Amino acid sequence: MKSPYQFIDTPALLIDNELMESNLDFMQKKADQYHANLRPHTKTHKMPELAKLQLLKGAYGITVAKVGEAEVMAEHGLTNIFIANEIVGISKLERIKALNRKIKLRIGVDNEYQINQLEEVFKNEEKAIEVLIEVEVGENRSGVITDDQLLNLAKHIKNSKKVVLKGVFSHEGHSYKAKTIEDCIKAANESQQRTLRSGTMLRELGIDIDTISIGATPSMMHAGIIEGITEIRPGTYIFMDVGQGSAIQDFTKCAATVLVTVISKPTDERIVLDAGAKSLTSQNRSEGICATQGYGLVKNSNGIRLSGVFDEHGLIYNKEFRNSIEIGDKIEIIPNHICPTCNLYEKAYLVSKGSILREIPILCKGKTQ
Repeated sequence: MKSPYQFIDTPALLIDNELMESNLDFMQKKADQYHANLRPHTKTHKMPELAKLQLLKGAYGITVAKVGEAEVMAEHGLTNIFIANEIVGISKLERIKALNRKIKLRIGVDNEYQINQLEEVFKNEEKAIEVLIEVEVGENRSGVITDDQLLNLAKHIKNSKKVVLKGVFSHEGHSYKAKTIEDCIKAANESQQRTLRSGTMLRELGIDIDTISIGATPSMMHAGIIEGITEIRPGTYIFMDVGQGSAIQDFTKCAATVLVTVISKPTDERIVLDAGAKSLTSQNRSEGICATQGYGLVKNSNGIRLSGVFDEHGLIYNKEFRNSIEIGDKIEIIPNHICPTCNLYEKAYLVSKGSILREIPILCKGKTQ
């Protein structure tokens, strides 16, 4: 279970090139099979270089979560960006205005307050801002919930001068908590149908929309894509993680790991690592097909997991493993949730078969505003 990358200092974020390429090809092939555009959510990796790779493999554009991420991606040549989030506040919308002058940009909306702020900021702009209405499909997060909310917001946008409604989007995040694969597929199908129905309602208002967008990695790993869906936005698929591996019962597709060093073996069963919550996060998922146990999985082990994390220490309790490894050895940990893990690092090592191919800067790290 010792890593072949004993020469890299720790903690370090590693990306297995072959596994990543395979994951990218899988999702692009799926999108192509169903004649849907793939707009991957880059909040997972936060790296413009990998976003460009996704485009080279056939992605239509990219998705981000925050204005700061969009700014960095645009600075590095990404010109078709959807911010799948409700952006509120004049200062942020001024930044949206500046971006909209340079690239093809769309943002998510779910309330009239946003529209009014957009109208104010864009009142003197020649180029209007394009938006998609978010539809709540079961995650219980943001998005319009009722038909009346959808229609009232659509009519408000229709009466606007500088805001143009181009479609609807949803995120079936509740698929992570599905109890079985069958439940996951059911949730995905119901979410797609709800999103399609919302699109139909907008068209019946006479609004010329071109996008009906859905997406979450668990559902896209298992469910099909219903005709009429124009776009999918999965993110985690590029790397996978313990949660996604649990959902497909296969951890061999996990392309991103954290390289750590064994720094102590103070008892006959305890192993102490030099990576804790600040290197792996302390996240876990408590239920559903993406449920995780512990705080990370030792790569190529028979289910050995971190039992606990402090800020800078990780703990494993396993007598057999403790006796098979030495202080100073380096092992790889598959994170429970790769998205926040990537946000902890300045760079990632792209590796292949025991060698470093190159270092990739994580340029959107910390871009939460």
